[in-house]
This record gives sequence, C-alpha cells and structure tokens, in this order.
Amino acid sequence: MEEDLLARLHRGEFDGSGTRIVEYGVSAEENERLGLPCGGRMEILVQSLTAADCSWLETLLAAMEQRHCVVRQLNLTTHETTVSPVDHYHDLAIEGQQLSQCFGPRMRLLLVGAGQLAQSLAELALAMDYEVLVTDTRAQVLSQWEGPTVPLLQGMPDDIVREHASDRHCIIITLTHDPRIDDMALMEALGTEAWYVGALGSMRTTDKRLQRLRQLELPESQIARLHAPVGLDIGSKTPNEIAISIMAELTLLRRKGA
Repeated sequence: MEEDLLARLHRGEFDGSGTRIVEYGVSAEENERLGLPCGGRMEILVQSLTAADCSWLETLLAAMEQRHCVVRQLNLTTHETTVSPVDHYHDLAIEGQQLSQCFGPRMRLLLVGAGQLAQSLAELALAMDYEVLVTDTRAQVLSQWEGPTVPLLQGMPDDIVREHASDRHCIIITLTHDPRIDDMALMEALGTEAWYVGALGSMRTTDKRLQRLRQLELPESQIARLHAPVGLDIGSKTPNEIAISIMAELTLLRRKGA
C-alpha cells in the first residue's frame, strides 16, 4: 500500500487542496495483490496541506509542547479545521462528514531509583513508546547506570516529581526500597494530577508504607490512588519479569481507559 500511495503521489493524484479517501482491500484480488491479511480492508484519508493550514498546526504543536491534549476537527466537505483542548486522548473517529483526530504528549514514565529493575523497566517502556526519566538522590548509583540512554536526574524526589512529572500524562513509580526516598516521592506524586502512581514492594512492605503515609497525614483520597504492590500479580521474581508485570498493568489500565 505504501508503494501504491507513493506512485499516486508521483503521478500528481494528490496535488491541490482538500481531502481524499483511498480505499484498499475492496476485492479479493486486491487483498491478494497487496497482501492484506484475513480479507482486511483499509481506508486512508489523504489531505493536501497549504500555507493556510499553518495556523492550526502551530496551535497544535504549541499545545503538545505544553503537554496538553487537543482534538482536531476536520470537515471533510469544507476542509475547514478547528483545534480545541480536551481532557483525555481518544481514538480517531469519523462521524458523517466530521473527522475527529486527537493529539497529545507521550506518556512520561518517571522511575524513582536507578537500580537494575529501573534499567529493565526503561528498556521495555521505551520499546512501548513511553518517554522515560530516571531519578535518584545518589550520584554514585546514577553513575553506574547501564540501562538505555534516558535523562538521569539527580535531586530530591519530591522536587523532581514537581518539576517533571506532575501532569495527567505522567506515571511515577518508586523502586528504591528506601522509605526516605520513596515516601518523599509518593507524598508529592499522590497530590498531583499524575495518571498513575505506583510503588515496588511486597504486601508487608506496602502495609508499612501505607501506615507511614497515614502518619504523615496524607488524605485517604490520595492514598487510595497508590498502586502497590506495583504491577500485575503474575508471580514475577526477576527484574525482567517484574518489569513485564508493571508494563502489563499500565497497558491494561490504558486500554480500559482508567
């Protein structure tokens, strides 16, 4: 299909302004020729952009730079585009002559603690198109990082959360097993708009953590937001297995629209 689209482009079929829908898989012969699986069918909307489209594109890019979610509404008859803010990302949809296309920032994953589990988790999260940041108060631990190339932020965890991971498109997970570090990060994270806040640890460790958070007079509504022990219970033991369980839980919640 890519080759066919390029050929049409070179032939000048998409020159000019406006929109056009290109259909593939409309016959068994075309399915076989294009290699579409299981009798699949695909519709591709091709829009020719002009200088007049710069305005809404600049608005869209500015919103994404500020980590805001926006929706683009395109009238397929008049070819007019409007951009407006929305709270949450939603899938592309066409209703009648109106196309709704949502844009938003990548989900940002802040890992508190730069140990071996963070390295495994960072590798997997990057492969799944998350933006990954790693923080630790300990310069020595950060200097020993052997994971993928990601921003390594040294500083107090509450300051890092406040500066880098406080919006609704962020995920904060504590991994150090050190209450002095983890609890400081959680106290800040649970009061933000972050989409997900999780903490590594056993059930016993989690019970003790909840007791400490209550002693610190965190509201129950904030404590209830904590996902702990973090990840799906799949019997994971090794860093790679735990990383899989964490990413599996994030995937499950995102697909459910939680």
